[in-house]
Amino acid sequence: MNSLIIAAGAAILYIIAYHTYGRFLGRRIFKVDPHAKCPSETHRDGIDFVATDKLVLFGHHFTSIAGTGPIVGPAIAIIWGWVPALIWILIGSVFMGAVHDFGSMMISLRHEGRTIGDIAGTIINPRVKSLFMLIIFFALWLVIAIFGVVIAAVFAIFPESVIPVWLQLPIAIWLGFMVYKKGKSHITYGIIATILMYATIVIGARFPIILPDLGSLSNVGIWVIALLIYAYVASTLPVTVLLQPRDYINAFQLCIAMVLLFLGILVTHPPMVAPATNFAVEGAPSLIPLLFITVACGAISGFHCLVSSGTSSKQCDQETSAQPISYGGMLLEGMLAIIVSIACGAGIGLGLEKDGTVFQGLEAFNQQYASWSSAGGLAAKIDAFVIGSSNMIAGLGLPKGVILTLMGVFVASFAATTLDTATRLQRYIISEIAETCNVPALGKKHPATFIAVATALLLAFSSGGDGKGALSLWPLFGAVNQLLGGLALLVITVWLARKKINIIYTALPMVFMIVMTTWAMKINLVSFFAGGNWLLFGIGILITILQLWMILEGIIVLARLKRN
Repeated sequence: MNSLIIAAGAAILYIIAYHTYGRFLGRRIFKVDPHAKCPSETHRDGIDFVATDKLVLFGHHFTSIAGTGPIVGPAIAIIWGWVPALIWILIGSVFMGAVHDFGSMMISLRHEGRTIGDIAGTIINPRVKSLFMLIIFFALWLVIAIFGVVIAAVFAIFPESVIPVWLQLPIAIWLGFMVYKKGKSHITYGIIATILMYATIVIGARFPIILPDLGSLSNVGIWVIALLIYAYVASTLPVTVLLQPRDYINAFQLCIAMVLLFLGILVTHPPMVAPATNFAVEGAPSLIPLLFITVACGAISGFHCLVSSGTSSKQCDQETSAQPISYGGMLLEGMLAIIVSIACGAGIGLGLEKDGTVFQGLEAFNQQYASWSSAGGLAAKIDAFVIGSSNMIAGLGLPKGVILTLMGVFVASFAATTLDTATRLQRYIISEIAETCNVPALGKKHPATFIAVATALLLAFSSGGDGKGALSLWPLFGAVNQLLGGLALLVITVWLARKKINIIYTALPMVFMIVMTTWAMKINLVSFFAGGNWLLFGIGILITILQLWMILEGIIVLARLKRN
């Protein structure tokens, strides 16, 4: 099938979904109140609780939830064929992911901007709060450590991206100063800041930065340390200083990249060379349930509930902004996942060079996706997207070298937004845990952030100086992340039940995600046990017990509410 038909069809479907199902949820299910006071007003502190323009907050929210998730997931899932990936992205994002994100933000807006884990104690019971907090802490622990490695790996693969990514920080601080201190237009100065950022891409393309190893400390390890120091500083600053303006620039960058990709599809309109279905991939696990934990951010991701209820709800100016920010943000991420699928399934067919030989069409796809192991590494996933994207954008006449740098910066910048947002979220979680355990000193800003960064650093260097220790827990990440989404939907469903609102629209996605993630976790546990990987097996068993306990508590509350 022609890729242009797929891209245009998906865009039209998302627009229709936003104006129909999204509005229905806002009016009939979550009952958005335009006159309600938001936590950004009632708890304003100038650091975390700051009423923010809807467009600026959308930039922060989207770049935080996106990261590399909608790139990595589709880039590997397409090995099973483009049809299963496409169907899951479309259905999952409209009826599961966007509902999950919208509900998580609304429930936080109605509970003083608290995180969904903290709110679970009020809605279900205190035991559930403790269980949920432990699962969230573990999930964020993985996110911080793994995304530090991801960005470091991108710097190693695309050394041209180093200068643009780091120079984006002073540009963002300047933008925040001009908008919040000088009262300048965020759109005008946002455009100027984006132009400056693209100027740094040209510099980066000419002066790539390659760090040498430092004794037993690899270049990736050095970058991980630098990135976690940055995450500490960024997550303790007021959101108006760095987080919001930097994410706003990245939102412009995203729009430009997506426009370039869409124009590239329009001009080159490559056919999908990936098979429609391919269920006999060498070494690959079964499509079901693994597809549903492989493609996460493009369809539904538990990490989103933490952003929606952790940072975005604290900055939302009014409840009517929740639908475009959370529901609309998820649909846009779904569209990004569709474009990634096209890049990997069609764009790569325009030309893939390996060992001096250029492959095209189905041969190019087969070279990149020869087996599950060859396509499963981080470099292979990023390469598939960057090569396919560059092929399509090159149809516009842009230099290939600049395009490669542009896409490298795109991937690294989005991963960086997820890193420091996750660190800020972990600070909130640690503070809430400290309050529950009656040790308020650990819940203060700097002690909580230090714990968040130090634990991630310990995990990253648990394997030695390469800084890749977190990757040993990577097999658990997909299942834990999606489990978090199912449990967030459980909390939202109980909240709706208490308000005597129809729960079918959150209960069905909840049941589906919990069943699929439990199934996937079972497969993982069997694999860990057979391979003698006792660390992963032990952690997986612990998470499974916490999950089942929390689900049981939720079912008991729902049954009681039904009787009453």
